[in-house]
Amino acid sequence: MEEKNVKQDSFKAWLLAARPKTLTGAAVPVIIGLALAWTDAREYGDDVFSYFAAALCLLFALTMQVDANFVNDFFDYAKGNDDAETRLGPLRACTQGWVKIDSMKRAIASTTILACVIGLPLVYYGGLEMLLVGALCVLFCFLYTTHLSYIGMGDVLVLVFFGIVPVSITYYVQLHTVTWQVFWASIACGLVIDGLLIVNNYRDRDNDKRDGKKTLVVKIGAKATEWLYLTLGIVAVLIGGVFWWSGHVLAFVLPFIYLVLHTFTWLKMRRIKEGRALNECLGETARNMLVYGLCVAIGLLAI
Repeated sequence: MEEKNVKQDSFKAWLLAARPKTLTGAAVPVIIGLALAWTDAREYGDDVFSYFAAALCLLFALTMQVDANFVNDFFDYAKGNDDAETRLGPLRACTQGWVKIDSMKRAIASTTILACVIGLPLVYYGGLEMLLVGALCVLFCFLYTTHLSYIGMGDVLVLVFFGIVPVSITYYVQLHTVTWQVFWASIACGLVIDGLLIVNNYRDRDNDKRDGKKTLVVKIGAKATEWLYLTLGIVAVLIGGVFWWSGHVLAFVLPFIYLVLHTFTWLKMRRIKEGRALNECLGETARNMLVYGLCVAIGLLAI
C-alpha cells in the first residue's frame, strides 16, 4: 500500500494503523478451532455447532488484534522506540503523524470496549469462564507492549494467546470440552504464528538491543534465530501427526505445502540477513500462516 501523502486521521491513516496484514494471525487459530469443533460436532448432531458463536469468536479475535496494534503503535511512540529514521519495519501511524495522539487514545478505548461487547455473548455459549478469558486477553494485550516484550516474553505470549487460548476456547465454546487433539493442534498453531514474531524481532534485533529490549532473538543471536524459525515450522507440521492418529490424514499431509513455503522463506531470510528487505519475509510468513490454517481446516473438514 502507498504510504505517501497520508492525510491525518483519514480512512487510509486508520487502515495503516490497523495493520490488516496482521489479521491473519488472529484469524488462523479461530479457523482451526472451528474446523476441529465442526468435525467433532457431527458426532452429536447438526444442531450442536453454533454459527453465531463461531462468528463471535472470529470477530472478537480480529477486534482484539486491531486493538493490540493500536496499543503497540501508541506505547512504542510514547516510549520513544519508534524512530522514523532508524525504523526498519512498516511505518507507524503515531510516529508518522498520520493519527493524532488523542485520536489513538480514543481508538484504543473504543476497540477495547468493542471487543468486550462482541465477546460478552460468548458467556451464553461457554459459561462465566469466558469473562476471565476475555479479561486476560485485554490485560495481556496491554502488558505485551508496555512490559513483557522487553523481557523476552513475547514468544511465550504468542504460543498462549495465538495458539492455546484461541484454538482451545473456540472449540470449548462449541462443545464445552477440550480434547488432547485440540490441545496439540493449538500448540502447533502457536508455533506457526510465532514465526511472524521471530522474523519481526530478527529484523529489529540491533535496534531492540540498543533500546534495551531483550527479545528472544537478542538473547540467542541471529544464527540461532534463523534455525529456530525453520524448526518452528517443522515441529508444527510434525505435531499434526495427531490428526493422522485420529483419522484425518489430509489434515496432516496438506500442511506440508505450508512447510515448503516456510522453507523458501527461511532461505530468503538467511540470504537477506538484515535491513528493511526482511519485510518481504514478514509478508511471506503471514501468507504462510494463512496457508497452514487453511490446509489444516480443509484436511479436517474433508469427508
